Amino acid sequence: MTAQTTEDAGLETSAGNMTAIVARHVAGTGFDHFDANAVARAKVRVLDSLGNIAAGHRAQGNDALLNLARTWGGAPEARVLVHGVHLPAHNAAMVNAVMMRSYDFEPIGAEYEDHTQTAAHISGTTVPVALAVAEQQNSSGRDLLTALITGDDLTARLAAASGFDVYGGQDNTGTVNGLGGTAVAAKLMGLTADQTRNALGLAVNQLSGTVANIFDQSLAFKLPMAFAARNSIVSAELARAGFTGPADPIGGRHGFFEMYCSEPAPEKATRRLGEVFYADCVIKPWASCRASHPSLDACVQLATRNSLNEDKIEEILIHVTPRTLNGFVGQPFVIGECPEVSGAFSIRFTAATALMYKTVRPEHLTLEHMQDPRLHRLLDKIRLVGSLPPAESLTAEVELRLRDGSVLRARTDVPRGDIYASPLSEAEILDKYYANAAFGGRIPRSNAEEAVELVQHLEQLDSLAPLINLLTPDFHQ
Repeated sequence: MTAQTTEDAGLETSAGNMTAIVARHVAGTGFDHFDANAVARAKVRVLDSLGNIAAGHRAQGNDALLNLARTWGGAPEARVLVHGVHLPAHNAAMVNAVMMRSYDFEPIGAEYEDHTQTAAHISGTTVPVALAVAEQQNSSGRDLLTALITGDDLTARLAAASGFDVYGGQDNTGTVNGLGGTAVAAKLMGLTADQTRNALGLAVNQLSGTVANIFDQSLAFKLPMAFAARNSIVSAELARAGFTGPADPIGGRHGFFEMYCSEPAPEKATRRLGEVFYADCVIKPWASCRASHPSLDACVQLATRNSLNEDKIEEILIHVTPRTLNGFVGQPFVIGECPEVSGAFSIRFTAATALMYKTVRPEHLTLEHMQDPRLHRLLDKIRLVGSLPPAESLTAEVELRLRDGSVLRARTDVPRGDIYASPLSEAEILDKYYANAAFGGRIPRSNAEEAVELVQHLEQLDSLAPLINLLTPDFHQ
């Protein structure tokens, strides 16, 4: 053994090397480490993700990406859901992640201790990675769940430890997701702890993402999550092939915390590691940015409780925090080059839509709805007011001032979907999944129902092929 190799081995096994600690945990965690709740929650995230992918294939730009991925060629290792196209696993994961992200409807909210949350969209990367690598490796459902729960936990921990600020400029769907996705891929590929550490180091070299995509309402908003999925698999494959990375790419000098985090709390990444398993803890009821959900919820309350006549509404006041008002969801609604982004990230648009339909779903993120004169009459009456205290970031108050002088009011303190504070029921989660599958128009109801049964017993599947076959009904072999 050379002196350099000896030094590297010391770094790999040092108790102070955060990445080595994490890598040993990832490699050594088994399905029996999880309680029933962690497994059940993972199944819900998988099911919700499958519904979003089924709907997302219709979104702008996705056919173009799929056609481009076809031209790249490569080994037919995993399938693009809905379409059934076989691609290398990293490209299949990328395309599936883009479809999943398209309507901003995927699971969110990286939890940590005491049910605190960091803004994050973990599942949009980790589920596509898990599906693609599981198919590539012919993994079992039990293997997939083990990798997914372990990787989601790491991603949530890193999100909490990063001190992420959603308006700080960085898009963490392309940073923490890249590390968590790499853990998922490494676990399914059976990498050793040292290989997993190297894979995480290789992933750090590929982290990226800017929130300018959302401020500028660009189609690129769904790419950081998808790049993270692609790069996760590439990183694990490179590590398996023998490539090495930095000694401690998460906690070391010039590592993730130093390079990507302005106010990190690194100790959060490993506190009670292996004792509790964190993940996304919000299943979205509405297809829009979470920052628009408080006002949207309040509008749903008003529309549900009252028989509204838009002609009798004089003004719609939406009270939010100054930070929300000045963020991307507070911008004036304009139908931009990517209507899905324009709608999903607009409080004005989602509030008006909720008053009309008591919901916001993918079918509303379309030009047809956005050009509806009725919608525009409501939009003209909306005024956002930055009047709430800064701490009430997930709170909104809506006032409908009527022409007769009366006022209708509703307030949301915790928007729906949070599994701890305001959870969706099992029936509501299933309704969302089936509605997404129906909107996508490619997955028959019978297939969608059978897929639910398979996901509910995922740990019993010897292979993911039966599930993936159901979600590629016209193409599986």
